[in-house]
Amino acid sequence: MNTNDDTIRLEKPEDYREVENLVREAFWNVYRPGCSEHYVIHVLRDDPAFVKELDFVMEQNGVLIGQNMFMRTVIHADDGRVIPVLTMGPIGITPERKRHGYGKELLDYSLEKATAMGFGAVLFEGNIGFYGKCGFRYARNFGIRYHDLPEGADDSFFLCKELIPGYLDGITGVYQTPLGYYVDDADVEKFDKSFPHKEKLRLPGQIF
Repeated sequence: MNTNDDTIRLEKPEDYREVENLVREAFWNVYRPGCSEHYVIHVLRDDPAFVKELDFVMEQNGVLIGQNMFMRTVIHADDGRVIPVLTMGPIGITPERKRHGYGKELLDYSLEKATAMGFGAVLFEGNIGFYGKCGFRYARNFGIRYHDLPEGADDSFFLCKELIPGYLDGITGVYQTPLGYYVDDADVEKFDKSFPHKEKLRLPGQIF
């Protein structure tokens, strides 16, 4: 895809380190002091649930400015069925290009490709203020619950978009985050030492 001066394409092995650094820059001190997302993407590429056909980068004038990736997972339906779905992310845009429409462009393109591959729905953790613009709704509206979340707890972070209309009709159940997203802090710290030093800061709005 080419829109004006930016291009979206599949990630290549030679992009890996640059993409990891891009993700590190995009998430540093956002949700916690420092970040773990650059290590998460490093680990997920070798996970059996990783969808390599949906592993995208965005370039502008030959420079990587964004990325998105998807993983296969499931909903354990209350009636005993196991419903295949996707989860997404981390999705990142370089800090200087945030809030300029690049993230939405990359997300819309990614979802279009996932739909073309026949996937029925995407569930993940995100901000409805942004992702609602791309058609996501609260997962509770579909009858899907987030694993390990106590009844009555805030689930406004848990979002869903049907790629096939009606895919989740008649389904209630529990979504499971792929285990590959759970990384050890010590492993993150060790991996991060291979990048240039950045100061970790405790900032307002962080959730971890």
